[in-house]
Amino acid sequence: MLKVGLTGSIAVGKSFVCDVFRELGCQVLDADKIAREVVSGGTPGLSTIVEKFGEKVLKSDGELDRSKLGAIVFAEEKKRKLLNSIVHPLVIEEQDKWLREREREDPDGVAIVDAALMIESGGYKRFDRLIVVWCRPEIQLERLMLRDSLSADEAARRIAAQMPQEEKKAYANFSIDTSDGFEQTRRQTIEIFSQLKISTES
Repeated sequence: MLKVGLTGSIAVGKSFVCDVFRELGCQVLDADKIAREVVSGGTPGLSTIVEKFGEKVLKSDGELDRSKLGAIVFAEEKKRKLLNSIVHPLVIEEQDKWLREREREDPDGVAIVDAALMIESGGYKRFDRLIVVWCRPEIQLERLMLRDSLSADEAARRIAAQMPQEEKKAYANFSIDTSDGFEQTRRQTIEIFSQLKISTES
């Protein structure tokens, strides 16, 4: 089985690319979903976050208040690193379990793990190929403002908190530019899928 990492900065269109890969028959895991599960109510992950950040990051029902925690960690790099040190190992453990299951089911298939911080965490090294999704900076800013109802300053701060897109692209075996909309993005994704399939057959 070919193990493929897919990453990219905030609001660049990773979800659409993943949907196209699913349509083409790839197994795709959304690491954000896993990241939410490993810190859901009653998990050891959530207990550790409360221990380090205090009960103010909880909602009244005992679940994590992601926007409160986000405001804290995006404002201070040290706190962001602390959060990542709690969440990343749990997420990687779940990803590896999922990859083992997919390999048993479909040894000749393509399994893709989509994770925003794959390069920063070093997790990308576990994959056979790495795809970086990106778009032009002004489009990224606009998409993030619209998606999360943020001001230009807030959106720019969140973008600046991540590794620059150009730096991410330097790690890529393949890159997908989503700047020009869905059809262009779909075309690039199909092209890359063809190359990944060739790798599984060789």
